[in-house]
Amino acid sequence: MKIAVLTSGGDAPGMNACVRAVVRSTINYGYEAYGVFDGYKGLVEGKIKRLERNDVGQILNRGGTILGSSRLESFKEESVRQVAIDNLKALGINNLVCIGGDGTFKGAAALNEMGINCIAIPGTIDNDIASTEFTIGFFTALDTAIDAIDKLRDTSFSHQRCTVVELMGRNCGDLSIFAGIACGAEIVITKDTGYNEKNVLQQVQKAQKSGKRHVIVVVAENITDVTELARKIQENSGYEARASVLGYIQRGGTPSSFDRILASKMGVYAVDLLIEGKNGYAVYTKSLDINHIEIDKALTVENRPSDLYKYLGKLN
Repeated sequence: MKIAVLTSGGDAPGMNACVRAVVRSTINYGYEAYGVFDGYKGLVEGKIKRLERNDVGQILNRGGTILGSSRLESFKEESVRQVAIDNLKALGINNLVCIGGDGTFKGAAALNEMGINCIAIPGTIDNDIASTEFTIGFFTALDTAIDAIDKLRDTSFSHQRCTVVELMGRNCGDLSIFAGIACGAEIVITKDTGYNEKNVLQQVQKAQKSGKRHVIVVVAENITDVTELARKIQENSGYEARASVLGYIQRGGTPSSFDRILASKMGVYAVDLLIEGKNGYAVYTKSLDINHIEIDKALTVENRPSDLYKYLGKLN
């Protein structure tokens, strides 16, 4: 048996730990492990190399992905996927572990339908794979966001300022909600909490009148223009206001202990599934237990807002 592994889409801290787990557990079973470089694009271009134990040494604590990543829009075309399959079969590989977000899952599902045994593992800082409780990389990105907001709070307090912070998450507000609670943000705005500009301005005004020296507003991306919101807050309150967009800094950095352990468990579990002859599944975690679900079903699970948003109004 030969098992290949790739990382695709946006990189996430902990992906290297997962790659390491896939490679070493495959070798420990006595089988051959292969790495696909640069995601599905590399799969189409034939960037596939056999990996040994030492090839994945010293990567457990590294952010990003040593295999590289990419996005390939044309991978939706069957003819393009067939080139990727031909490259795998030329090396005698019929098993593939795909680590990434929903786009990666869709690619894995399509390859599985065409005869390649695929297992998908959720790796994305957004935590937007609804079939799993947590994705690889989420908690590291959360720690980065919390550290940044804590530092912004120091300046905000010193200058009696309102700071509006935009966090990543695409269409999922988990990063913003978790960070807002952990940092004691006065206002958190996500798709789940809803956005009413008038109410936000009123909340800031109320905070100023109550004597608060500073206000932190956390906003999930794709909700509103944070620079414009900061301008309106300054015009309608006694606070000087500034906007900060953390951007891609949230993706980098040394993976947290949680992400390293989660990634390692998921990587080993994926290999176990393939060795048991199971394919077409996505790995997920619930209450820290690892399990699997059909990839197609994983993609159709309804997105759920974190129940933590219910606590926001009770903590301020």
